[in-house]
Amino acid sequence: MPNCIKIILTFAFLSLIANVKSDAKKESKKEKEKRLKAEALLRAQQEEAERLERERLYQEHLEKLEAKYQGERESELAELNSLEQKFLSAQQWKINYREQAKLIEKLEFLLLEASPEEITDKQRDQYQEVILQLQDLLHQKYNDATQNLLKIASMYEDSETGNMHTVLKDENITFCIWVNLKKKARFKSHMFQEAGHGFELPKALALSSVAVRVLHTRYDHVSPLWVQCQGLPRQEASYSLELAEHPEDTGQGPGEEEEEGREEPSTPAAEETGSNGRKESAASLKENSNNTADTKETKEETEKNSDILDVPSQEEDALLQEEPGGREEAPKAVDLQQLVPVGGVFHISALQLPPQAQDVGDWSMVELLDAGLEVYPYSPGEAEDGTQEAVQITLRLPDNVIYFQAPVVARWDPAGQQWRTDGISNITYEAEEKSITFSMGAFYTVALLQDAHLNLPYQAWELHPAGVDEGLFTVTAVFATIQIQIKDNQCMLSSVVVEEEEVLSHITGKWMSPFALRAALKRAGVNIFPAGYSSKYIPVPRKAALAEAKAYEQMALLAAAFAFAHSKWNGEAGPERVVFKAREHLTAGSAKDSDWSLFMFDGEKVQNLKLTETSEAFSEELEEESEFHSTLYHMLKASASSEAMDKVERAGFLFVDSVYQLLLATRVLAYS
Repeated sequence: MPNCIKIILTFAFLSLIANVKSDAKKESKKEKEKRLKAEALLRAQQEEAERLERERLYQEHLEKLEAKYQGERESELAELNSLEQKFLSAQQWKINYREQAKLIEKLEFLLLEASPEEITDKQRDQYQEVILQLQDLLHQKYNDATQNLLKIASMYEDSETGNMHTVLKDENITFCIWVNLKKKARFKSHMFQEAGHGFELPKALALSSVAVRVLHTRYDHVSPLWVQCQGLPRQEASYSLELAEHPEDTGQGPGEEEEEGREEPSTPAAEETGSNGRKESAASLKENSNNTADTKETKEETEKNSDILDVPSQEEDALLQEEPGGREEAPKAVDLQQLVPVGGVFHISALQLPPQAQDVGDWSMVELLDAGLEVYPYSPGEAEDGTQEAVQITLRLPDNVIYFQAPVVARWDPAGQQWRTDGISNITYEAEEKSITFSMGAFYTVALLQDAHLNLPYQAWELHPAGVDEGLFTVTAVFATIQIQIKDNQCMLSSVVVEEEEVLSHITGKWMSPFALRAALKRAGVNIFPAGYSSKYIPVPRKAALAEAKAYEQMALLAAAFAFAHSKWNGEAGPERVVFKAREHLTAGSAKDSDWSLFMFDGEKVQNLKLTETSEAFSEELEEESEFHSTLYHMLKASASSEAMDKVERAGFLFVDSVYQLLLATRVLAYS
């Protein structure tokens, strides 16, 4: 019995010891947890204190930088103003050059380049009237030549068909004419092999004394003049005039009213005046920077294979303005702010055949009529299946024009003075063959239209020096990459690459003014020049005119020694500020990503960002040891070599102005 008691007592004692140890262990764990929490809290408090101290020190640093910036602002602006005298010299040079302008092309340049201060409204109206008169006179000469040819058509009949046909071509026109001398139904169609144009007539016309003319003018004197000029902002006389300051032009004001009807592109009314009293060049950006609330999506790319398009299709419907009177009944008028004629105009006519010469013995007799060239009175009838008879037309697309998508076919309405798409149907676009076939209920003057904004917004851009008063400007658009060389007051299209193939050889390698280059690219279907209303069609972030225009000016002043390029953070910086990359560039070759620095500019203050293109999120934190400056010139000067700044000082005023004109025309800070 005692042994049992001992065993029980032993077990009880061991259990008590175990419980004591367990309680001690639990107590130790609680103490440890308590100690760790206290340490973590202390560490968090220390980190928070350090963070607050860093923020305090950084804020003190910013305040010192701000104070220094304010103290140096006046002297920096005065120094920049001295450099900006180059713009005044360029402006005077262009005024002197334009005084020698003559003839149609020169008149157009004078009309569009001259600022409101250099030409009165009366003079502008006179110049436009002269242009229209000269263009009408030229077209009348084509009609006279057609009439003379029709009178002797029987002398040149084709041995196979008995009809007459010919093609005449020069650098401005392609003239195709077919004369139905035999009036046989089996010869109701014809293809002008030398031109690639053709037609198929309804049976009624195939049996009539009719001539068919396809006159392709590579210029467009049908559309209102303002249509031909959209996207080509007039030269800014922004270097010498003093106007009242417009504080609302900061990207925050209400939108301006849209342009309506056939008005010429309005000259922007609001302009900025800097601290030096000089008129700023934000004028031409005013309307665009404020008019972005209403945007439209760009069209989807059309397949390259042959497509049959219903007219008007849903795609085209989005691009056409509907007239009052109801959706079902109203014909469609083309929105010329979004769709523009490209490749000239095709005047397709059915003409009355005049009496032909008859051989009577040794004599050749012909009836003389007083009437001039007469249009054949054609009214479409009904085919055997009950549908309306139509004229089928095939046009070869001009070789000197790029159509990135299937073009919209439109007819000219002389009464309404507008392009329309009603009356055009059964469109077949052959991209590989560069031809388009369609049907129409009557004979019309037609044009091939393209979305003016399909190459916007830009994917990327870069500007860098390429020699003394030389630079290279590269724009990567949606469908093409465009390289433009700049030298003194001229530009040269180096290349246009589409799907790794160089195109537009007819205008590459030719030196011309920045304005002439813009016009040539637009005529060739490569529009990289947004107009004042383009923001309605392109979903891009709004940018304040002041920041944008001043950035272009100062980039141009520095372009002799510094490179500038697109930054993906530009869209994240808000409407009042622009962000771009820059670096000193004294040697040939493209810059590496690590060579670039990022800068943010609001028109009044420049700062160097610590941000890089590979950063995860946008941040306004300053690069270490950097300061605020009033101008981009002084920001880059702070870390630039003396060689670079010497090149900037010696840069020619014509080169600086050419760079500025290209930047202002492309608006890469707003449309990329």
